[in-house]
Amino acid sequence: MRRFAFMFKPQWLALYVVAIAFAYLCFTVLAPWQLGKNTKTSRENTQISDSLAEAPVPVTTFLPHQDSSAPGDQWRQVTATGRYQPDAQLLARLRVVDGDPAYEVLLPFHVDGGPTVLVDRGYVKPVQGTKAPPVAPAPTGTVTITARLRDPEPVAAGKDPFREDGFQQVYSINPGQVAEVTGVPLAGSYLQLVDGQPGGLGVVGLPHLDAGPFLSYGIQWIAFGIIAPIGVGYFVFAEVKQRRREKAQTDSRAAATAPLSTEQKMADRYGRQR
Repeated sequence: MRRFAFMFKPQWLALYVVAIAFAYLCFTVLAPWQLGKNTKTSRENTQISDSLAEAPVPVTTFLPHQDSSAPGDQWRQVTATGRYQPDAQLLARLRVVDGDPAYEVLLPFHVDGGPTVLVDRGYVKPVQGTKAPPVAPAPTGTVTITARLRDPEPVAAGKDPFREDGFQQVYSINPGQVAEVTGVPLAGSYLQLVDGQPGGLGVVGLPHLDAGPFLSYGIQWIAFGIIAPIGVGYFVFAEVKQRRREKAQTDSRAAATAPLSTEQKMADRYGRQR
């Protein structure tokens, strides 16, 4: 009972609580976060690989209506015939291309017989530090473009659109937010131009087909969640054994140096006389 009483002293109980809370955090937050990123990256890599082997199809195959979106077909190449709407152009700021800061140029595109979609024309580099540069105008007539379907980016929290350097600017490529800013209804997915297209600028390249370290990180967090309570239990057990060993040694020394009782003295004297 003394051993168990020692194990559940307040300081050890607090350590148990910390270890269990850490394990809970590993299993419910940290590991799922990394494993979820691994799942997303793996799915995106598969979509990119598939898109490289498939011929472009009309955008209306995936976006037949104005309220359509195609979350399961990101990166698929599509074609669209229609007209740009130059008066609704804006910039997506704080982008990075090949390690350098950039703006991506966004413009609504009216698809003949289909919806109006947001088109990412590509990127331009800032001038004089962070100033937006002049942007070459998009064609005004009917054109046919080839692009990749893209899912909308989440709206950046706390970063509202604003106007600067003669451009309306946003922090995310989100058709819903762009529709609110420009007043032009847009489909749920947007298009990213491939190289050599009418109205195209600097080409935004494909992501590298690399799964990244997310799977190993997720497994590590699971391992940490298992090891933490076991580790605390081991150290508590080792401490208990050490305390018991020290107590036994102390008791042994105390018994060896304790004064003899009257009965022990008489027995010892009797033994010497005999």
